[in-house]
Amino acid sequence: MTVTVVGIGGSLRANSSSERALRIALSGAAEAGAKIIEVPGPELVLPFYDPSVADRPANALALTEALRRADGVVLVSPGYHGTVSGLVKNALDYVEDLRGDERPYLHGRAVGCISVAMGWQASVTTLTALRSIVHALRGWPTPLGASVNSREVEFDLEGGCSDAGVAESLRTIGRQVAEFAATHAG
Repeated sequence: MTVTVVGIGGSLRANSSSERALRIALSGAAEAGAKIIEVPGPELVLPFYDPSVADRPANALALTEALRRADGVVLVSPGYHGTVSGLVKNALDYVEDLRGDERPYLHGRAVGCISVAMGWQASVTTLTALRSIVHALRGWPTPLGASVNSREVEFDLEGGCSDAGVAESLRTIGRQVAEFAATHAG
């Protein structure tokens, strides 16, 4: 049985450092045999989440439908002012639309959390915030999370990373999500 891992993250800038980190993590999930769905930053431009508004734009419906099919999730946020970006947080607010599903929110799904920021303080506090959000959404944060300091680590357009240890940590997070999903699928 092939599991599906949905990767969500990035910033408004296509090919941002956080989006490139997401792709490396998703490559680890793919190496573990998972089917990958990537929802990068530009696709996360959504109206502010409002539970009283029934009509959803096409990209919000695509996001929630991908999450419904997800056996596991990888979340990557840039760290802005010490926490999750508004873009990523607003996208995660749309998970509320899964509340009435058979698997509500992110129930029973492994979620890999990664933060990318220009400094250690913001990257660490953003990772902590992501993990807290995942708990609130009933997901299972993977044992390994990653805080990436983009002052010290660079990503290239070909999927490379200037720090082999960081790249391996990101791939490990993707593998952990896929492996947890495979053992809990069904």
